[in-house]
Amino acid sequence: MPQSRWTRLLIHAMVGGLMAGAIGCAAGDSASRDNAGVKQTGENSGTAQGAWDPSTWRAPTLDALPDDSVGRAVRRGRALLVATRDSLPRFVGANLNCTSCHLDEGRRATASPFGGAFARYPRYLERTGAVVSIEERVNYCFTRSLAGSRLPHDSREMQDFVAYFAYVSRGIPIGAAMPSTNVPAMPRLVGDTVRGAALYTATCVRCHGADGGGIAPVPALWGPKSYSIGASMAREERAASFVRHNMPFDQPGTLTDQQSFDVAAYINSRPRPDSPGKESDWPAGGAPFDVPYNTAGHGAYRPPSLLPRRNPAEARVPAPRAVSSSARTR
Repeated sequence: MPQSRWTRLLIHAMVGGLMAGAIGCAAGDSASRDNAGVKQTGENSGTAQGAWDPSTWRAPTLDALPDDSVGRAVRRGRALLVATRDSLPRFVGANLNCTSCHLDEGRRATASPFGGAFARYPRYLERTGAVVSIEERVNYCFTRSLAGSRLPHDSREMQDFVAYFAYVSRGIPIGAAMPSTNVPAMPRLVGDTVRGAALYTATCVRCHGADGGGIAPVPALWGPKSYSIGASMAREERAASFVRHNMPFDQPGTLTDQQSFDVAAYINSRPRPDSPGKESDWPAGGAPFDVPYNTAGHGAYRPPSLLPRRNPAEARVPAPRAVSSSARTR
């Protein structure tokens, strides 16, 4: 087994307290399979019958971390999340950090929380058309949302990210369903860019600037330092949901569904970085209606003007490749 995978399993075992039966490592140890009655400290919150109850789970705080190798890795991972662009300038093209979208250090339920992410990978992604690892999923954020370059899987920084995801997923069984894993779904509306421009001036300019470039430390919403067209936020419905539930930052939830769509439509109509290889997304078809570029069986929805990327070869995350002839034929 590759060293990085051993590291991930050891981290999860140390900080997660997962049921051994869930991963098939100690089938004969009945005590390891019993996760009932664990308190709400980021560990499994079970019923009297031992079933996991997501409604009682709480992500652990960093205050509970020991000062050991794993604890230091988790803390470094948290530091990278909140200062991504300054910590990894070679790999980040935008002026965003991970926490520009994953608010409250990845703990806010309406902003793609990290809780349970470690327990959901590897998983199949329709956009990729392949089963991917959590490291590959991190690199989709680097190359698309951060408009940057791939981070090496075997880098210290990548493993620190994974350590943080494992820690804030503490107590969540492998493959367990979580109440929130993304921004909430929105009704199917169509945004109006004229109304959106007026709303942007009234509610967004004070933080993001008239040119959308952001007023430090607030991130850019369009232009060369913003997220790429391949980011989920470049979809009108996804951006509208983020705005509806999280913006304005000091008054979240004050815009209506329609106003949120209008603002999202305006923001996403502006120029932004390209996403090399985007035409290969959703290779089996089935792209969401508001994907703003052409894919298999899908025409671009309201495509914006695109800006060239630096190091385009490093801005793609290739699908996992087979190294054996038997795997290639499957």
